[in-house]
Amino acid sequence: MTEITPEAKALKPAPSFRYLRGLLNFFRQMAQYPLAFAGMLITFIFIALAIVGPQLAPYSFEQIIRGTDIGLEDRRAQTSQPPSEDFLMGTDQRGRDIFSRMLWGTRETIGLPLIATLLAVAGGTFIGLFTGYVGGWVDEVISRMLDSLLSIPALVLALVMISTIVPTLSGLDNPLVNRLGANNISLTIVIVLLYIPIVARVIRSATLNVRDSSYIEAARLHGESTLYIMFREIFPSVLPALVVEGSLRLSYAIFLVASLGFLGLGVQPPSPEWGRMVLDARPRVTEAPWELWFPALGIALLIVSVNLMSDGLRRVFRHEQER
Repeated sequence: MTEITPEAKALKPAPSFRYLRGLLNFFRQMAQYPLAFAGMLITFIFIALAIVGPQLAPYSFEQIIRGTDIGLEDRRAQTSQPPSEDFLMGTDQRGRDIFSRMLWGTRETIGLPLIATLLAVAGGTFIGLFTGYVGGWVDEVISRMLDSLLSIPALVLALVMISTIVPTLSGLDNPLVNRLGANNISLTIVIVLLYIPIVARVIRSATLNVRDSSYIEAARLHGESTLYIMFREIFPSVLPALVVEGSLRLSYAIFLVASLGFLGLGVQPPSPEWGRMVLDARPRVTEAPWELWFPALGIALLIVSVNLMSDGLRRVFRHEQER
């Protein structure tokens, strides 16, 4: 038996270096698809703005800008000012800076869907791994329950749940509800309940493809627990499908939040969610088109970027599986 010398151990790369090398290799593969790589960078920029955007905003999202705020003697509100050097994206009908509101609004526009999508992915992954591995009547019962939810159009189901959950939460005297808002919590619950069944079906299908593999059988014979086999043996095999599906769910969640905001059922004022900004600007689209076009283009750019990133992830993982 060959003995591993101290010199050979020293040459073995550290775990942190291996992870860094894997990450660099992933970015190198994504760079082979320029549109997907650009979409990924834009998505990361939006996520960063959701974290630091309020600190970068020149004004508060509710501040009414007056002439004295920009060096003028006129104290009147600067209502419906077109894009200029003083106002990069103009102002709205109340004199609020649209650029500042866009930066503040990234938290609701992408931050809320991102958190809700992560929760849905976590729940759907557990259900999919469990039903796919256990099988039998457990799989049959849970799968039929999930199918019943999937049979209802997503927007219709979201409207029904919003109309039910919001009044219930609004009637609670709870510090968490008062701080986060009943509509924000309701939107998170709706996205989680809508997307758990979809993620669960994808992960269940991927689990069925690997559960009869020899290494899974070896783990069973070795006496490993169900949770160990699910998360240590099966989970790495379904991770590529999970990443792609998670990025797709994120784009749909962003669109859903923006759609509900446009319908007046999503995040409520004074929060500057972009879908709500489009709704508020719609009656004035001919007089002040910049009030509508900037948030609408922001939503479109964000959704297209996430979809491009998802397509690139799918191609990279498919290439890795074919190697």
